[in-house]
Amino acid sequence: MASKLKHSSTVYCGNIQSVLLSISTATLTKSQKKWRVACIVIYVSLSLVKRNVSKNRKLDPQLLNALPSPSSPHRVLEIDPVSSYLHEVADNRGLYAKIDQRKLTEMVKNKNLDELRMFGGIKALAELLKTDMENGVHGDEEDLSKRRMAFGSNTYQKPPPKGLIHFVVEAFRDTTILILLACAALSLAFGIREHGAREGWYEGGSIFVAVFLVVAVSAASNFRQERQFDKLSKISNDIKIDVVREGRRQKVSIFDAVVGDVVFLNIGDQVPADGVFIDGHSFQVDESSMTGESDYVEISSMHNPFLLSGSKVADGYSRMLVISVGMNTAWGEMMSSITSDSNEQTPLQERLNTLTSSIGKVGLAVASLVLAVMLIRYFTGNTEDENGVREFNGTDQDLNDIFNSVLRIISAAVTIVVVAIPEGL
Repeated sequence: MASKLKHSSTVYCGNIQSVLLSISTATLTKSQKKWRVACIVIYVSLSLVKRNVSKNRKLDPQLLNALPSPSSPHRVLEIDPVSSYLHEVADNRGLYAKIDQRKLTEMVKNKNLDELRMFGGIKALAELLKTDMENGVHGDEEDLSKRRMAFGSNTYQKPPPKGLIHFVVEAFRDTTILILLACAALSLAFGIREHGAREGWYEGGSIFVAVFLVVAVSAASNFRQERQFDKLSKISNDIKIDVVREGRRQKVSIFDAVVGDVVFLNIGDQVPADGVFIDGHSFQVDESSMTGESDYVEISSMHNPFLLSGSKVADGYSRMLVISVGMNTAWGEMMSSITSDSNEQTPLQERLNTLTSSIGKVGLAVASLVLAVMLIRYFTGNTEDENGVREFNGTDQDLNDIFNSVLRIISAAVTIVVVAIPEGL
C-alpha cells in the first residue's frame, strides 16, 4: 500500500513547483484533480512550517532535518499504535517499579511478618504505594487508571455464560429422553409397517412431538434461569465500600478499589481485597470462607496485621491499606481454581430425579416382562386371533404374519415404557 502511495504521489505530484507553474486547462479526471489539490495543500503547509522553523531556530536541528524539503515529492510517516501503548504501560509501571506484586501477594497470603518488616513496615509500604495514610490516594482518573494498569483491577475472571444450545444438548443427554426417542423410533417404524405411512405415523410422531416439547421447555427454562442468576449475581456482588481519596471519605463500588486505597471496615462488612491493618479497635474477622476455621481471627498491627479478601468483619472497626486486588488476591486464586460447572442440585431436584429414575426402571422391567410373556405365549400357540383361530401354527405359518404379530407385541411393550416414564405423559 505504501509503495502504491509513493508511486501515485510521484506520478501526480512530481516536482511541486512544476505542478504550480504548469497549471493548464487540460481535462483532468476526478481522481487527478483530488491529487493535485492534496499535493498543493501539503506543499504550501510544509513550506510555511519550515520557513517559520528556520526563522525562529527553536527546534532541534535533527527534527528540522527530518522535515521534508519543498522539493521532496512525498514523506512516509509510520505510526505504531501497539508500541505506543506498550510504552504507556511501561511508563505507568515505572511509577511502581520498586514494587514486586508477587512478593506482596505472597506476604499477605502467607501472613509473613518478616516480609512486612523487610518492606519497612506499614508506613513504608504506604509510601512505596504513593498513598497518604490519612488522605488516601489522589483519586483522580489518571491516578486510578495508572494503578489499575500497574496492579490490575479488582475483578475476577469468569467463564463465558452458557448458551441456549448448551442446555438443549444437556436436555437430550437425559436417559429418559433417550429412551423416549428410541421408543418413538420403534413405534414409528412398527406403525408404518403395520398401518402404512398415511396412518401409521400417528403414535410415533406424537411421541417425537412430546419429546421435543419437553426438551424445548426444559432448555428455555434453564437458559432463562441462568440469565437471571447472572444478573442477580452482578447486583449482589456489587458491594459499596468506604474509602478515603484526596482527603474525602466516599463510597465506591468494590470493583473500583485499587492498590493503595485506604478502606474503612465496620461490623458486617466484607474485606474487599488483600491488605494490611492500619489502625482500629477490637477488630476481628471471620475467615471461614477462606480457611474453613469457624473461630474469629483477631487482627492487630503487632501480631497479625493481614486481611484476606472475602473475609467478614465480625467485631470492631478498622482502616486497611489495599495491597493486592482481583486475581492477585488469595480469594482470586481460589476462585480461578474453582470451575463454575457445578452439577449440584437442590433437594427437590434430587428427589424428583430419583422418583423419575425409579418409575422409569420399573416401567422398563414391566415392559420387558410383558414382552417376554407375550412372545412365549405366541410361539407356544397360546394366543388366538379375533375368530378364535390359533395365531401361531408352527412351520405352516406365513412369515409375514409372524412378523406382524411380533411387531404388535413389541409395540405393546413400547407403549408401557412410554406411559411409565413421566416425561412421556
